[in-house]
Amino acid sequence: MEEMQVSGLVEMMERLSAAACALELAVERMSARQESFAAEAEETVGRIVATVETAREAELERKLAEAEAKVVELTASAGSGRKTLPVGRMFAKDAGEAVEAGAIDAALTSLSVEQRIAVKSALLRAGMVG
Repeated sequence: MEEMQVSGLVEMMERLSAAACALELAVERMSARQESFAAEAEETVGRIVATVETAREAELERKLAEAEAKVVELTASAGSGRKTLPVGRMFAKDAGEAVEAGAIDAALTSLSVEQRIAVKSALLRAGMVG
């Protein structure tokens, strides 16, 4: 009887050993498969990120080109127009108070002669120059 028990135990140990070997093989295969999936996922995510970044860069480059064109357009239009200053800001003292002629001449030094004449005549008409 003891021999039967020992033989049953040996047989059970062999089956447990075989099961352990099978489990080790399964774990190795699962580990390899997981590494493969991780590599594929990383590659896919990399491609997605590259696509999104490329699209964003293209959009930003387009907006930059539009802004640069607008700056060039505004610069060109600003260079050809009159350069006058608002009278209210230049001579703002009290409402209705006359301004000295010397102060006007000093403020208008950056303007051309024609523009100075136009500003002074407008000030005379408005009654701001005494």
